[in-house]
Amino acid sequence: MERRVGTVSRGIRCPIIREGDNLAEIVVDSVIKAGESDGFQLRDRDVIAVTESVVARSQGNYVSVDTIGEDVRRKFGGETVGVIFPILSRNRFAICLKGIARGVKKIVLMLSYPRDEVGNELLTLDQLDEREIDPYATVLTLEQYREYFGANLHPFTGVDYVQYYSDLIKAEGAEVEVIFANQAKEILNHTKNVLCCDIHTRKRTKRILKALGGEKVYGLDDIMTESINGSGYNSQYGLLGSNKATENSVKLFPNDCTDLVSEIQASILEKTGKHVEVMVYGDGAFKDPVGQIWELADPTVSPASTEGLKGTPNELKLKYLADNDFSQLSGAALREAISNRIREKDKNLVGKMESEGTTPRQLTDLIGSLCDLTSGSGDKGTPVVLVQGYFDNYTND
Repeated sequence: MERRVGTVSRGIRCPIIREGDNLAEIVVDSVIKAGESDGFQLRDRDVIAVTESVVARSQGNYVSVDTIGEDVRRKFGGETVGVIFPILSRNRFAICLKGIARGVKKIVLMLSYPRDEVGNELLTLDQLDEREIDPYATVLTLEQYREYFGANLHPFTGVDYVQYYSDLIKAEGAEVEVIFANQAKEILNHTKNVLCCDIHTRKRTKRILKALGGEKVYGLDDIMTESINGSGYNSQYGLLGSNKATENSVKLFPNDCTDLVSEIQASILEKTGKHVEVMVYGDGAFKDPVGQIWELADPTVSPASTEGLKGTPNELKLKYLADNDFSQLSGAALREAISNRIREKDKNLVGKMESEGTTPRQLTDLIGSLCDLTSGSGDKGTPVVLVQGYFDNYTND
């Protein structure tokens, strides 16, 4: 029978994962039982994806605000620190900020505007236009910000993040000064000690500040890179990718999990005879066209994957072939011509016109985004996603 289905993404329900659980065993067992209950079978090159949240939870990778404060104090000496370019998030940053505030005397909080790095809105462009303010040339004090714009609530959460972050810092016993600027060098007019809280531009920001005379310059990826008194840590990303666990702790991005993806792959092969690919995924790399929020608050979409998920797609654009090379054909003749072109395609289509318009992104970014949308972030209870048919094309039966 002719195959009528292409890529399928299934959320796989699992037990609630706790610290110390054998996650590889749970994932394998859950996928196999899901196939038995829903009547599908695993195939070679299926993808099993596990959300980073349950990986970190099984690792027990948590850290308290007190411990964050201790690490910040060790690095900065407990004095005034510039905290620059944080994202506006109660889940992603607020608890980290509590810990940072416990480790310093004063914070100069420098917020980017009109939006943060991932698109959360502090102001609108229309508001800036009305005041004829160039956000890349103008530094605003808190007083100027309030005089020009008053109180601005986040359109989705209803939170005034300027007030929320200020109150949070003061509640931890630290002084706070708020400024608004988009040039990293501005912070050096206030302090030479800087904690860079941007995610994807952090390396450039640190490089600029060090070159211009910053004395103690760290990023969130430099905080909690080692365990302190038995705490969790992340040797590569530090506090980046962390999420609120409780009012006084965060769950960090999972530590090295290459062994986990390899173990799941090997176990599936042993139990089913199928060679699947496996990855750990976090935030997807996509942008909300209405709210303008870019989802990727994690430092990477996938911190670990098996070898078969490396690289980018090597695909032909079917509509280009249909509209150009084979525009004179239709029906069975068109299908056969396109099928033959797919079978004969080059192993590397980079720069070829017939691949124009295909998505030039890493496989792990594409599949991780699909998985993030499939599993959601609420109460679906599907921290594992099975993607089937992703590597198939028009010729596969």
